[in-house]
Amino acid sequence: MGQSASGIACGSFQAQEDEDEEEDEEAKAAAAADEEGKKEEKEIKLLSELQTKKKKDEEKEEEEEEGEKDYTSWLPDECLAWVFEKMSAQDRTRCSLVCKRFLLVEAHARERLTLRAHASIISDLPSIFTRFDHITKLCLRAEHRKSGMGTSNTICDKGLLIVAIHCTSLSKLKLKGCKQITDSGIELFARARGSSLKKLAFGSCNFGARGVNAIIGNCRSLEELTLKRLRGLVDAPVELIGPGCASIRRICLKDLLNAQLFGPLIAGSRNLRTLIVSRSSGNWDKLLEIITQHLPNLGELHMERLHLSDRGLRAVAKCANLEALYVIKTPECTNHGLLAIADGCKHLKKVHVDGWKSSRIGDEGLIALAMKCKDIQELVLIGINATSTSLDLIVSNCSGLERLALCNSDTVGDVELSCIAHKAHSLKRLCVKGCAISDEGMRSLATGCPRLIKAKIKKCRGVTWEIASWLQVHRPLLLLSLDSEISPPPPPSGDGETREGTRIVGEEGTELISESVIFPICPSARSRFAKFKLALIASRSFIASALFGWSSSNDSCSNQ
Repeated sequence: MGQSASGIACGSFQAQEDEDEEEDEEAKAAAAADEEGKKEEKEIKLLSELQTKKKKDEEKEEEEEEGEKDYTSWLPDECLAWVFEKMSAQDRTRCSLVCKRFLLVEAHARERLTLRAHASIISDLPSIFTRFDHITKLCLRAEHRKSGMGTSNTICDKGLLIVAIHCTSLSKLKLKGCKQITDSGIELFARARGSSLKKLAFGSCNFGARGVNAIIGNCRSLEELTLKRLRGLVDAPVELIGPGCASIRRICLKDLLNAQLFGPLIAGSRNLRTLIVSRSSGNWDKLLEIITQHLPNLGELHMERLHLSDRGLRAVAKCANLEALYVIKTPECTNHGLLAIADGCKHLKKVHVDGWKSSRIGDEGLIALAMKCKDIQELVLIGINATSTSLDLIVSNCSGLERLALCNSDTVGDVELSCIAHKAHSLKRLCVKGCAISDEGMRSLATGCPRLIKAKIKKCRGVTWEIASWLQVHRPLLLLSLDSEISPPPPPSGDGETREGTRIVGEEGTELISESVIFPICPSARSRFAKFKLALIASRSFIASALFGWSSSNDSCSNQ
């Protein structure tokens, strides 16, 4: 019995020890878990502090770099290129140096380029067109007088060939003063780049008929051709230019002594719309009879300082679709030629006639225009002795007449100006120069020509400066340009005075500004007053007007 009790006691004790050991292990495990949890919390707290510090440092760096932030980084390259297109050439060049992105975008967006045609630029041409790889319009200009370049220092055939190879998007080329370029260079260029060329302009160059024919033969998409002072056409043997090109819409020939060599080209260009011929020798009457038969679509014709008579004008009258006619300094043209034009060209909208003091064109020809060409919108008469008889019919029948100029006429006076003022209801611009008008005729502009925006009165001795102030009161929205040989009188007292103008009222009668405009009047010396210019400046919205004062030797007045 004793032994069994002892065994039981020992077993109980052993069990108790085991339980104590388990409790100790659990306590140790719990303590270790607590310690580990505290360690994790400490690490999380430290990491959070580091992140907060990093964020603050980043914000501080952003604040420090705020002044150098690129505000255009969000703009697409297309928008940035559009901004560059609205800038001047100098501003574009300056902006391209701001950063690499600006440099690349500006280079890719540039379509026009003007270069000095010096021989030293030839070696730089490949790199230039590598940077500007989208050039469509190129101008090579040699300024001999300003730069002192000789003819031997300009760009040559080699440089032109480099342009043809590297400027792959070229559609318009202009050469001025490039006297080292020959027929061979023009021919090579036309063969290499002719398929894409649409506009060509050459001035003061030395190539001749061979080069021009190479252009016509290879540039099948050519739309505009301008030739001025081609010296190679004078020295070379006679060679006709042509045949024509169906794609050509505009031909301009200036200062070419033998421009008649271009007859086959003009006659063969059946889609020609504009023809300009100026300062060319030879009889053009016969040539016009030939070429006008083949130009059914001719819409604009300029003829200046040519051997031209009524015979040539009768040939021009065959162009029924003609809308603009410029006959400048052709003294052999008379009323009979203008009668033929009126009969054949009834859709004329612009007519410029310079009689050049020949007095062979007058009321008879102008009356014919007024009766048969009622669509005229712009009429310029220089050295034409028109009277109220013809001018009355013109402003009455041509209801769409918007621009009228009468220059150097002995018959245009106050009566004619009053007639224009009372009947030209659509007239917007008026120019009278060297005519016998006076203040009396100018007063008719106060109530006449309700749509008149601008009026120029030049070299009309009968017009004085007083009419300017008077018209300002009665016609405040009119932009008046006036010169007078009569000096204004000095102010009544003191150094000067101010005169109030009228309030500016809009077209519907609403007042546009609340205060009267104050115009300064200052004294001036008679010896220094050769011209007096009065300008009533009106913006598009007709909000403001001002009167320019005049300056003396000691004082000056500013606009109010």
